[in-house]
Amino acid sequence: MKKFIQTLKNIWSIEELRSKILFTLLLTAVYRIGSFIPLPGINPIALEQLSKSQAQNGILDLINTFAGGAFNMASIFALGIMPYITASIFVQLMTVLVPSFQKMQKEGESGRKKINQITRYITVVVTMVQAFAYVAYLRQTSGAAIIPSYGATYFTLTTVVILTAGTLFVMWLGEKITDKGLGNGTSLIIMIGILARLPQSFAQELAIRSERTGDILIFIIEIALYILINMGCILLIQAVRKVPVNYAKQIVGNRQFGGARQFLPLKVNAAGVMPIIFAQAILFVPTLFTMGNPNSSLGRMFTDHTNIWYMIIYSVVVIGFTFLYTALIFNPKQISDNLKQNNGFIPGVKPGQPTTDYIGTIMDRITLPGSIMLAFVGILPGIVQLLFTGMTTSFAMFFGGTSLLIMVAVILDTLQQIETHLMMRQYDGLMKSGRIQGRQTASPVQL
Repeated sequence: MKKFIQTLKNIWSIEELRSKILFTLLLTAVYRIGSFIPLPGINPIALEQLSKSQAQNGILDLINTFAGGAFNMASIFALGIMPYITASIFVQLMTVLVPSFQKMQKEGESGRKKINQITRYITVVVTMVQAFAYVAYLRQTSGAAIIPSYGATYFTLTTVVILTAGTLFVMWLGEKITDKGLGNGTSLIIMIGILARLPQSFAQELAIRSERTGDILIFIIEIALYILINMGCILLIQAVRKVPVNYAKQIVGNRQFGGARQFLPLKVNAAGVMPIIFAQAILFVPTLFTMGNPNSSLGRMFTDHTNIWYMIIYSVVVIGFTFLYTALIFNPKQISDNLKQNNGFIPGVKPGQPTTDYIGTIMDRITLPGSIMLAFVGILPGIVQLLFTGMTTSFAMFFGGTSLLIMVAVILDTLQQIETHLMMRQYDGLMKSGRIQGRQTASPVQL
C-alpha cells in the first residue's frame, strides 16, 4: 500500500503527465454528460418505460455498449463513436486493397493526414445514413416516446443533424485526447462507455443474489471467475511469438553499427477484436428475417447467446474472420523486405522469399490457437450464464466478448503510457518486476 501511494505521488509530481490525466478526465466527463442529454422531441420518461420492456440483441446491443447506454436513451450521442470506427475499418481495408491508398500510407505524415481527412468525410456519410436508420428504429420501437407536437419531417431532419453533429463532436473529443491526453482517445471513449454500465450491472446482480442467503457464495464465485477471465484476456492480448533476428555488422568510419540480436514479436491475436465485431454483424443479418418471431428456434439460433447452435456458428465465423482479417493486415513480404533493407536476417533462413514463407508459416500456426481462444472469449457470456442460473444478462456480458477485450486492452495501454512517463524520469514502474506491455499500435480499429 505504501508503494502504491508513493507511485501515485510520483505520477502527480510529473507536470506533463498530470496535465494529460486531468485533460483526459475532463473530456471523458464531457462525453458522459452529453450521453444523458436526450434528443429534441423525445420524452425521456416514456422512453425509459418502453426500453425496460424491450430486449436487444446482436449489433444493436453492441452499439449501445460502445455508446455507454446512450443508444437506448436516445441521447445526442446515441450513435457514439461507431460511425468513425466503421469508417476507419473501411479506410484500413482500402489501404490493403487499393494501390492509391497504399501510396498515401507510405507518404509519411502527409499521407497520414490525407487518410485521416478521408476517414472524417466517410464518417459524415456513414453517420447520416445511420441517423436516418436510427430515426426509423425509434419510430418502430419507441414511437410513443416521440412528442406528438413534433412533425415527422421536422423530427427526422433535426435528429439527423444533431446525431451527425454529436458523432463528429465525439470524434473530435477522441482526437483531442489522442493529441493532448493519454493517447488512443477513440479507444478510451469506448472503454468509458463500457465501464459506465459495469456498476449498474454489478449492483443488479448483487441485489438478485442477496435475496437468498446461499446465493451470496455464488456471487463471490462469480467475482473470482471474473477476475480469472480478465487475467486470461491479458494473456491473450499480450501473447507474442518471438522470432530471433540478427543484424549484420557495419563499420562506418571508426564506428560499428548493427551486430545486435533482436526479436520480431508476432502477436498471437493480431486481429484484435475485429473478428468478434464482424461476427456479431454477420449474425445480425439473419435476425432481420426472424423479427416477427424472435423466440422461434431459428430466431434463438442467431440471437440467444446461451443457445448451443449460436455458440457453434459464432465460433466458426470468428475463427474464419480471424484468419481473413489477419491476412489483410499482416504482410510477411513487407516484413521480409524491411529486414533485408536493414541487413537483418532470421538465423538459418535465407533472405527474400524463404524468409517471407517462414514468417507466414509461423503466423498461420499461432493464428489458429489465437482464433480459437478469441472465439472462446466471445461465447463466454453464454457459457457463464448457463453455469450460473439466475445471472442477469447485462452482468454476463462482462465475462467475455467485445466489451471485455476492449476494456482490458485499453486499460493495459493506458497503464503502459503512464509507466513510460515514470520510467523516463527515473521513477519506479507500476510493477515490481517487468513492464506493462501496451498495444503495438494506436489505430482506433486495433482495439
